[in-house]
Amino acid sequence: MAARTLAAADPGTTTGRQRPTASPPSVGRDPLPPRPDIVFVLTDDLSMDLLPYMPEVQRLQRQGLTFNDYFVADSLCCPSRASILTGNFPHDTHVFNNTGRRGGFNTFHRRGEERHTFAVALQAAGYDTALMGKYLNGYMQSVRKGGDPDVPDTYVPPGWSEWDVGGWGYPEFDYSLNEDGTLDHYGDRPQDYLTDVLARKGVDFVDSAAASGRPFFLELSTFAPHAPYVPAPRDRELFPGLTAPRPPNFDRLPINAPLWLRDRPPLTREEIAEINEAFRLRVQDVQAIDGLVAAIREALTADGIASDTYIVFSSDNGLHTGEYRLMPGKLTAFDTDIHVPLIVSGPRVPAGASTDAMAENIDLAKTFAAIAGARMRNDGHSLLRLFGGARPSDWRNAILVEHDGRALNPDDPDFQQPASGNPNSYEAMRTHRFLYVEYRQGDEHEFYDLRTDPYELDNIYDRLPARDRAALHAELAGIEHCHTGRACWRAMHVSAHLPP
Repeated sequence: MAARTLAAADPGTTTGRQRPTASPPSVGRDPLPPRPDIVFVLTDDLSMDLLPYMPEVQRLQRQGLTFNDYFVADSLCCPSRASILTGNFPHDTHVFNNTGRRGGFNTFHRRGEERHTFAVALQAAGYDTALMGKYLNGYMQSVRKGGDPDVPDTYVPPGWSEWDVGGWGYPEFDYSLNEDGTLDHYGDRPQDYLTDVLARKGVDFVDSAAASGRPFFLELSTFAPHAPYVPAPRDRELFPGLTAPRPPNFDRLPINAPLWLRDRPPLTREEIAEINEAFRLRVQDVQAIDGLVAAIREALTADGIASDTYIVFSSDNGLHTGEYRLMPGKLTAFDTDIHVPLIVSGPRVPAGASTDAMAENIDLAKTFAAIAGARMRNDGHSLLRLFGGARPSDWRNAILVEHDGRALNPDDPDFQQPASGNPNSYEAMRTHRFLYVEYRQGDEHEFYDLRTDPYELDNIYDRLPARDRAALHAELAGIEHCHTGRACWRAMHVSAHLPP
């Protein structure tokens, strides 16, 4: 990493580099600088309860915009990342799992989805593009772990000017990166720690791009804090005795829980100790991510381009750690798994702002394209006009979550034991007011009134009138079967008469 301190970038820093001329997009009525740069930090399994342990990300919040109601379309790594890349729901990417014929890199690649990513759109608009870290599950992986024998490990997808991507970087050491078509192996020295390698490469890319004068998009996609939870060596003794949070839904079952969750016994003392250890390791894990954010912001400031650069911080999904009597895992429609951070700083973004506008990971691709002055056709909607912190009166009031509950491959990094929960296939609709879930098997449903039950502990579906149940089903079906941005946007404006 460049020899710099980890000071935060000054949002008022001016740029001295010349930009290609273009019609600048705008935030509200304020025009943006021509061709703003974009840095996207995408973490893996980073849940909301880790943010209090990330001072640099908190500083980013104080200097930027926080989306209070940002969700993922599927709380599983590969489906979520496929939606981020294309702006499409899983029902349009057809990526529902991490491996197999309904998931993973294989499905994404064979369907030609790589030709329709935001990277292709930005590169066509004149941007240098770089992806560093994690791509899609199954990429650069053995057939046993879901890889495609017909795609070499040196393959680089279209749309990327620089490519520094690994296939199995979860242990953070002893991995290989495909660096623009050449495999480079990293060992077990402290300097080989993957998140730190990504930080150094990211700083080098920023420095090079600043010198070239060309606009750029940089995605830094960490494997952390995904299991097996391997913190940087320097952070392994931090936070001694730290325990997992104890929200009201910790070690509690919802009333009228669905069959997959019903009748779970209380967590044992040993299980709670395991949950505490996992949480402490994950907190240690995100310290290196926080350092990565600091290093990138410092590089932007040192290169004189901080004021022209958007920084976007998020996660592909959340993680539950003891809530609903579940061991660490994801896949559910509860907020623990689908509600993740989205923080943005950059041109015309007011400091310390927040918005309650409903947003989803399908929106990111079109947002990146809008910043670059490009266009994309997908299910999402650009968030650019929210960057001033407002919630327009015509904004959507619902989002869709869809999950395929097939058994996971034991070699899948997201394979979950029964104690972590593996819900049946479902579709869900989340609004400011409620969470509604339909399971495809057993005619099961969940409905939580978030105004009186924010921790989703009382399933009142059976108490709803038949008319309300029919209305919920119809509204959810409309989003579930939508295609294209206009149709999905219309479907995600649900009727005001819905309960409660």
